[in-house]
Amino acid sequence: MIRRTLGLLTLLLVVGPAANAAETAAALIARVKPSVVLVGSYGLLDSPRFGFSGTGFVVSDGRHVITAAHVLPPLPPGRVDRRVAIQHWTAESGWVMRGASVKRTDGPRDLALLTIDGPALPAVKLAAKDVSEGSDIVLIGFPLGGALGFSHVSHRGMVAALTAIAPQAMNAQTLQPRALQQLRRGSFEVLQLDATAYPGNSGGPVFDLASGEVVGVVSMVLVKGTREAALSAPSGISYAIKASDAVALLAAEATE
Repeated sequence: MIRRTLGLLTLLLVVGPAANAAETAAALIARVKPSVVLVGSYGLLDSPRFGFSGTGFVVSDGRHVITAAHVLPPLPPGRVDRRVAIQHWTAESGWVMRGASVKRTDGPRDLALLTIDGPALPAVKLAAKDVSEGSDIVLIGFPLGGALGFSHVSHRGMVAALTAIAPQAMNAQTLQPRALQQLRRGSFEVLQLDATAYPGNSGGPVFDLASGEVVGVVSMVLVKGTREAALSAPSGISYAIKASDAVALLAAEATE
């Protein structure tokens, strides 16, 4: 009986702290901010020289960045002075620019994989399994771009649903071109978030607060009315590509 009681106490001592080991939102944000980067272009003849397009985040060996495919900046033919670039934050130097190359894209799932010049950066972990509905999440990015100066902005919410990328519309007028393309290619499951994202958040990571891992990549925001309404009257509904699709993109690159 005494041994059984001691064994139960030992189990409680081991399991108890583990159950409370999840990070607070503040701790999670502080830890992952160095891994969340600006994505855009660098051009010697551009003003400003860095053109912001969206958000990305460092994964794998610290020299790979995941972002949304639609975030990739246009590179007109013949403009050899312009290339894809990222900026990452350091406490010592502020924002530091790095050149980047597009290694692989998945158009239907709106994902892109970049490699960056220079030494490795702190990386975040992609979740090995899909997140559940109702899970608490934190998304981090740059929702206003450089309008107020670049700084990491975080939003907290939950996974509202696992839904198809091209939901059935009431009529043809409500289907946007991207949705029509998805219908032709076949629908797949994405995360619907009860969280507010804005232009500039695209390509940014969605973290599961319980595990601290990336469970999604911000892709789309439901906009009511005009594009400007995304800022003045946000719908509070955003969509993210599942992390498992980003894992598949990395795996495809590794096999080449």
